[in-house]
Amino acid sequence: MQDKVVVITGASKGIGAAAARVFANAGARVALLARGDTSALAAETGGLALRCDVGSWTSVQGAVQAVLARFGRLDVLINNAGTIDPISPLAEADPEAWGRAVDVNLKGVFHGMRAVLPLMRGQGGTILTVSSGAAHRPLEGWSAYCAAKAGAAMLTRAAHLEEAGHGLRIMGLSPGTVATEMQVKIRASGINPVSQIDPAAHIPPEWPARALLWMCGPAADAHLGEELSLREEWLRRAVGLA
Repeated sequence: MQDKVVVITGASKGIGAAAARVFANAGARVALLARGDTSALAAETGGLALRCDVGSWTSVQGAVQAVLARFGRLDVLINNAGTIDPISPLAEADPEAWGRAVDVNLKGVFHGMRAVLPLMRGQGGTILTVSSGAAHRPLEGWSAYCAAKAGAAMLTRAAHLEEAGHGLRIMGLSPGTVATEMQVKIRASGINPVSQIDPAAHIPPEWPARALLWMCGPAADAHLGEELSLREEWLRRAVGLA
């Protein structure tokens, strides 16, 4: 990853912040996109802090242009930004909050892909999207999250279908339950079995961050277009986590 330019959305905390540190330690130049403040993390990693709302095409487009202005190229996009809100039964869900979740979890992935695909076509590149087990099974109170994550998983497959011939590497990663702020909200909700998981069972955010780094290398080429699960023992061994 030496001198490769890596754009990470949702970089202010959790998996995104861990990925920034892991990729920077591997020699990459990182661009940290988030609605929150990433200036301290940028100073720590030598990266570029950019305010960005992935739910806005204009915001994402502007952030990518700022990355190009700073670094002159873009090699990896990590679609990590996500929100679990609203946790609510469908019959009681606030329509505006439900739509906002789709803006972030689904349209945010599209916006990132749409912004970088034309740039990568001529040079190659990798697009990784952080997925979830919720993309493949419904969970009570998570209709917005499950529906949007399912859509994002299909976007990964569609992008691979269209862009593999242009030399682009596109995959998804389902990390399992990770010790982040999102799990704190889930536990506080008391809704569905995920909220009852012992916090000690959650993996640290550094694990999916290291998996994302591994996915950027040739060892992952056999899995292009797929969604890999960090629950799988073979992947943990490949990444060096087992």
